[in-house]
Amino acid sequence: CSPLQDSDDIEDVSLFDADDDLSRRSKKSKIRHPVASFFHLFFRVSAIVVYLLCELLTSSFIACMVTIILLLSCDFWAVKNVTGRLMVGLRWWNQVDDDGRSHWVFEARKVSAQGSKTSSEAESRIFWLGLITCPMIWVIFAFSALFSFKVKWLAVVVMGVVLQGANLYGYIRCKVGSRKNLTSMATNYLGKQFLRQVRFPGLWKNNTVAA
Repeated sequence: CSPLQDSDDIEDVSLFDADDDLSRRSKKSKIRHPVASFFHLFFRVSAIVVYLLCELLTSSFIACMVTIILLLSCDFWAVKNVTGRLMVGLRWWNQVDDDGRSHWVFEARKVSAQGSKTSSEAESRIFWLGLITCPMIWVIFAFSALFSFKVKWLAVVVMGVVLQGANLYGYIRCKVGSRKNLTSMATNYLGKQFLRQVRFPGLWKNNTVAA
């Protein structure tokens, strides 16, 4: 893997594979990593199921809390270190340089020598749907626990939001690039629009009125 700055050779991994029809037809829908795909959903779905049914299964809050936190921790490790790399070719981590400064690194897999992609459409859909949907469910649980005054469950729900939200944020950064690149793109775009307005004020005005 190479940093996202080497954007010429980086494989384009689109959210939900929302590319044009031709690229969709060219992709294989076969799941190439069934074990990784299973565990990508197993831990996070199990944590949600345990949270919903724990009061019916046992009266011990400590047992439920420990079980949910263990499932969330296993999910965080598996998604961050295994499933993201295998299923969509993305990876993020933190490293410390020789000066002791901490850096966040966001990477995407390069296209292979044959020009083919190693991630399939089915795996990409499973990855992104699980990655986005589950944190949203934990956010709903957080508001529910807050408004129903279930203070003891609030810490567990916040843990779910933080752990799964961290993976979601990290992989979105892997997909769209670093914040520095985004800032540079926005600055260049605004600069071009400003120069266009200065050079062709009549054209800009006509376009504005037509819009």
